[in-house]
Amino acid sequence: MTDAARPQQVYTLVVEVGRKQGDGLPVGATGAALLIYATGVDEAEAVRETVVVLKQADLAPLDVSGYGALEERLANGDDIPQEERDLMDRALAENAVIVAQMTPFFAEDTQG
Repeated sequence: MTDAARPQQVYTLVVEVGRKQGDGLPVGATGAALLIYATGVDEAEAVRETVVVLKQADLAPLDVSGYGALEERLANGDDIPQEERDLMDRALAENAVIVAQMTPFFAEDTQG
């Protein structure tokens, strides 16, 4: 089957990023977790495209966890609010990688 015969889907990914000069993360953050909706003919392609986009944005991807396409998530019993579905629709319409949420990590204060 060629890629042309396989429709694009939107995959939910969580990407951990480390620090890199110019990354735009908050001062004192040690990295971040990004909730991303990315298109691809399969999850592997969505991951590859996401990593490329994040590197172009001066971020340092360390790890990517995939949670599947909409149908897979629904089959797994995930509750997907309309706001999330709207972002997925936008990613598909724009053939884009959309960062829906960024949660910075901070080193725990070990001084007591």
